[in-house]
Amino acid sequence: MFTLVTGDLGIVGRWRAVCVTALQRPNSNAAAIRIVVGIAAASLSVTVPLATLQRYRQRSGSLQRRCLVAGELSQRQLSSDQRSRGPREGVFKCPEDQLALDYAKIYPDRELETQVLSLSIRCIHSEEGCRWSGQIKQLQTHLNTCAFNVIPCPNRCSTKLIRRDLPEHMQHDCPKRKVRCEFCGNDFTGEAYEDHQGSCPQESVYCENKCGARMMRRVLSQHSLAECPKRTQPCPYCSKEFVFDTIQSHQFQCPRYPVSCPNQCGIASIAREDLSGHLKDSCSSALVLCPFKESGCKHRCPKIGMSRHLEENVRAHLSMMSSLVNRQRQEILELRKQVEELSVSSEGILIWKISDYSRKLQEAKVRGNFESFSPPFYTHRYGYKLQVSAFLNGNGSGEGSYLSVYIRVLPGEYDNLLEWPFSFRVTFSLLDQSDPSLSKPQHIIETFNPDPNWKNFQKPSGSRNSLDESTLGFGYPKFISHEDIRKRNYVRDNAVFLRASVDIPQKIIA
Repeated sequence: MFTLVTGDLGIVGRWRAVCVTALQRPNSNAAAIRIVVGIAAASLSVTVPLATLQRYRQRSGSLQRRCLVAGELSQRQLSSDQRSRGPREGVFKCPEDQLALDYAKIYPDRELETQVLSLSIRCIHSEEGCRWSGQIKQLQTHLNTCAFNVIPCPNRCSTKLIRRDLPEHMQHDCPKRKVRCEFCGNDFTGEAYEDHQGSCPQESVYCENKCGARMMRRVLSQHSLAECPKRTQPCPYCSKEFVFDTIQSHQFQCPRYPVSCPNQCGIASIAREDLSGHLKDSCSSALVLCPFKESGCKHRCPKIGMSRHLEENVRAHLSMMSSLVNRQRQEILELRKQVEELSVSSEGILIWKISDYSRKLQEAKVRGNFESFSPPFYTHRYGYKLQVSAFLNGNGSGEGSYLSVYIRVLPGEYDNLLEWPFSFRVTFSLLDQSDPSLSKPQHIIETFNPDPNWKNFQKPSGSRNSLDESTLGFGYPKFISHEDIRKRNYVRDNAVFLRASVDIPQKIIA
């Protein structure tokens, strides 16, 4: 390939040709050659007849990598020391192949310039859509009007854009364009107008509180503060914010709205939410009940006169309190009785655990003839009420060396419905607490049929109760000796278990 540079082609019209470069293979037989023309910072590729370049071959001698205008050898012919020294003062490079050029040896070629400028080309913006074509020397004139040519904004806003987009830019986008406000009539630059929009005092706007009113922005503030029916306003009593047109109805419910005492006690202004407390605690004219109302006093008078009532009726109040205490005591007894009835077994079987056996045995030895009582139990539902008692240190013939066990009949809720005397077989058992997997338990069991003549099996009177130690039940004073109790696990974990059962015929239970 070879390079042809014309150098500065001078000013043609209003444009300058920087260089003309011809490219060709050495042995090419083509009738024409493509050259590149740099015009207005753009490269144009055009076709030049090969005959046009013949005299440049004769003038330059060899077309092999030679700059025809400068007459310099190609970069391949430069010595290595020249390449290493780099560009010297007054030495420039060809814009096409970067070969060193001595500016003093470059000369213009007018004939070639005329021929090149007469070549036909298309617009440099043809790929963007411009359909213009003409001579190279007409290109700059076309570019001055080409719709696809990039030009700076005439308002000097630093924007560069193609000519056909300029009107849109000038009208809507340019920050330095001139814009007149349609409301106040003042002129602004586009940049200033954007700040002015939304703040023009003459612009007509709707009330921000959505009351429906429309006015100029300059009077909007006054409207919102003093005229708008939808403006918010604090309640003067509770300080909560309300819409102006609802604050009047709020005052009928406001907890801090001042009201007068309905008893006309002399206090003129009381917060609505404090009125009930005032009537209850502070109002001297409020009607109150006597503090002894629970005792039966029905007196009611203004609070200011209650102290006099209490002073004048001390004896009456004391009598009422005494009656109240008696009634409450009776109610407590009834409740206790009901609780006991609910906790009593009604299956005809009692298993009584006597815990802390050692301590209670010692206590029985010290106190002498000391009897312990089991919880009461019923033979069946709506049946006889029974209770077991035990003398841990013995009683009667067994005192001091035996465990004595007795049973007695207690007054029950259903005694009037039962047959008397009590005549059903009773069985006592001292339960062996040995492990059944190691040895067979050997319970101590005694059974008896009640003697119908024994007074303890007659219908009990209402004066007898479960803790009446003066009435001894029927049983065994020598149920088991202390020595036999220690032979097996009748006492385990310091506790013994006594079992009492009553055989009731099925027809009676049904």
